[in-house]
Amino acid sequence: MTNDGRRILPLALAALFTLAACSHMPHLHSPFHHKPPPPPEVADELVLAPQEGTTAASFPQYWKRNAVVIDLETASGAGGIVVRPKEGGTWPVRLALRVKPGSVGQVEVHADQRVILPVTAQGTQPIDLELAPGVYSARTEQMTVSWGASAAASN
Repeated sequence: MTNDGRRILPLALAALFTLAACSHMPHLHSPFHHKPPPPPEVADELVLAPQEGTTAASFPQYWKRNAVVIDLETASGAGGIVVRPKEGGTWPVRLALRVKPGSVGQVEVHADQRVILPVTAQGTQPIDLELAPGVYSARTEQMTVSWGASAAASN
């Protein structure tokens, strides 16, 4: 081999090994490429029943961190549900109600305390109305959640 061949051979082998090693590395992605968010984790912590005098409706429950979210996005007009923990279960640490802006005017909750939560008419994304501590407690047997037009809109 010539002197030039002796220099080229190690360089060629180094380049070949570098290319082979690169094939095992993870693929790089664009900085604008994001994984879609995972679907919400389904919860089965609470029993939901139609309020007396209303028609039955099914509302899914989801975990959002340590809160159970009752999805009322399909609720419209006026209606209500009675919520209680499952037999032998307890209330979640946090509870929220997911509503669609403009579908109802307000949500009213009766438990240890009575709370009226206004729902904005602006926007297209659902909003989560978190219940404040004290609205319900571990001793609360059941909670009534009603929705309808806001009192201000009906005056």
